[in-house]
Amino acid sequence: MKTQEEIKKDVVDQLYWDYRVDASKVKVKIDGSTVNLEGSVANYNAKNNAELDAWSIEGVSIVHNNLEVEYPPTLELPTDEEIKTNVESTLILNNDIDSSTVDVSVTGGIVTLKGSVDAYWKKVKAENLISDLTGVISILNKLTIVPTKSFVDQDIAEDIISSISRNINVDVENVNVKVENGVVTLSGTVSDWSAYTATMEAARYTAGVVDINDNLIIETL
Repeated sequence: MKTQEEIKKDVVDQLYWDYRVDASKVKVKIDGSTVNLEGSVANYNAKNNAELDAWSIEGVSIVHNNLEVEYPPTLELPTDEEIKTNVESTLILNNDIDSSTVDVSVTGGIVTLKGSVDAYWKKVKAENLISDLTGVISILNKLTIVPTKSFVDQDIAEDIISSISRNINVDVENVNVKVENGVVTLSGTVSDWSAYTATMEAARYTAGVVDINDNLIIETL
């Protein structure tokens, strides 16, 4: 089992390795198997990537991302109205998202998405698409899922379990799947970050899912 210092070193090394992240202003604190990221990064996408870097380290079970986005002072940032236009244009250009059902507002660089999409993965994709736009500090994703047809909860659960069971990284016997009115609750244990990601994606990409409650625990050796 890794010591806290070993985990910290691996996280710090991973952050400095990742060319997408300027880790010079990132502080890493470790409490057991929990990683706390503090300080600042140069854009919103770097904040997300820093969290993924921390999750990828063996021995990490929880990541608290408290990083703030601070754009370089020499960078001329777009206004909120310009950010709004850029967000809307990005969504319009993507064939997976029906932008006519998405409302965008921006206040102080914080983007709020409201409206609806017809699949959970599209909600996630909408956020990912705009995460690297200049000027974005944070994203409040309030999109709701309105499927175009009805689904039976039991069928949704069975589809998720079947997908998990086909993945070599996950022991499906250790994962519990509950579905109520399209809301999926995942609980149980997974062995590492790759198993966690595979389990979440099994739920995310299953038809009929409208939301996901993540109660999964990543085991630490």
